[in-house]
Amino acid sequence: MAAERLDRVLAKLQSDLSRSRLQALIRDGQVAVDGVPALDPNRKVGGGAHVALMVPPPVPAEPEGEAIALTIVYEDDDVIVIDKPAGLVVHPAAGHESGTLVNALIAHCGESLSGIGGVKRPGIVHRLDKDTSGLLVVAKNDLAHQALSAQFADHGRTGPLERAYLAFVWGVPDRKRGTVEAALARSTHNREKIVVVSDERGRYAITHYEVLENLPAAAPMASLVRCELETGRTHQIRVHMAHLGHPLLGDPAYGSGFKTKANRLSEQSRTALGALNRQALHAAILGFEHPRSGEFLRFESPLPSDMEALLQALRAAI
Repeated sequence: MAAERLDRVLAKLQSDLSRSRLQALIRDGQVAVDGVPALDPNRKVGGGAHVALMVPPPVPAEPEGEAIALTIVYEDDDVIVIDKPAGLVVHPAAGHESGTLVNALIAHCGESLSGIGGVKRPGIVHRLDKDTSGLLVVAKNDLAHQALSAQFADHGRTGPLERAYLAFVWGVPDRKRGTVEAALARSTHNREKIVVVSDERGRYAITHYEVLENLPAAAPMASLVRCELETGRTHQIRVHMAHLGHPLLGDPAYGSGFKTKANRLSEQSRTALGALNRQALHAAILGFEHPRSGEFLRFESPLPSDMEALLQALRAAI
């Protein structure tokens, strides 16, 4: 047997641990070859060598578990699919150290969580903005985290991942179906905003959209649009639709220039839009290949009550 790199040998023997996790364990002195600690992941190991790996128990995550109610769509030993409400932050960060989805998952999953990255915490492989509602899958162990991360990195271009969002946008795009291809980067003037920039300055981003309904049908002020991502950048749908000239209703960051349009809505529609108090964006469809069984799982989430109320109000407008 030809000599192979130590991290590759371990990856074959421990398929439930990611390569980066194995490399970290090697550097931490948790691997021995023929009884001698091996600290270099690149070290060559020949046939017949005795390789020993010790995986220390995961240390507690910095975030603490909190009893926060979750809408669980699906759960098994590997993954959990959540229908996230608007207003729930996914991961602790400055200004949101508690009360997040991660805090809720730590409390819900308890000891079932594996040591992803060496700490006991859920494996967040994708995120939704705080005020975007809808479907989100979380990995519960290293194997699931590695497999799901690969699917989300591919964004369904060659793999099985399927994601679709429903959005209400101002006006009606000229084309019923289209694609927005525009690079994105953080604004140099406001670090909380994302802007369209030249390809050289930004990150490649593509959004496909389809107009599903004019609202109202007779004299549309807005439209219901389905969006699919070919990349997954921060605020991608919100920025791309605004770049197209059709920002999302209720979007305080990218649709502020359209606030006066709300005055032209019917009283019922204005009330529903005010009650929404967020961007009208919902992650409605999520499909992925199960990391262990290989089965394709697909989930759909109906519009939440605030967006459904807005839809009915816009349909009824005269």
